[in-house]
Amino acid sequence: MKKITILLSAVLAVCLLAPAVYAKGSKNLKKGEELFKQHCAICHPDGGNIINPAKTLHKKDLSANNVKSAGDIVSKMRNPGEGMTKFDKTAVPDADAKEIAEYILKTFK
Repeated sequence: MKKITILLSAVLAVCLLAPAVYAKGSKNLKKGEELFKQHCAICHPDGGNIINPAKTLHKKDLSANNVKSAGDIVSKMRNPGEGMTKFDKTAVPDADAKEIAEYILKTFK
């Protein structure tokens, strides 16, 4: 009986906390989306790439170009290849760059 009570308490705690965690993630994702539209969408509409179609923001192409994490995306923003605008910390602060990177990873599958 004690195990069932503990299990039910744990399930209840998860159910009560999940909406708050989800809402925070949604808020951050919204901020990332707004920043993406401001800084990136002109060249990467719908996660594509108007300059180099082989380097889209979709997971398959990111992986093929050795970009697998938010840190990798921020690194590309800071030191891009030919044809991409460089976004230094003055143009896009680190916190904003990370929001953009997280948005990309969660949106363009």
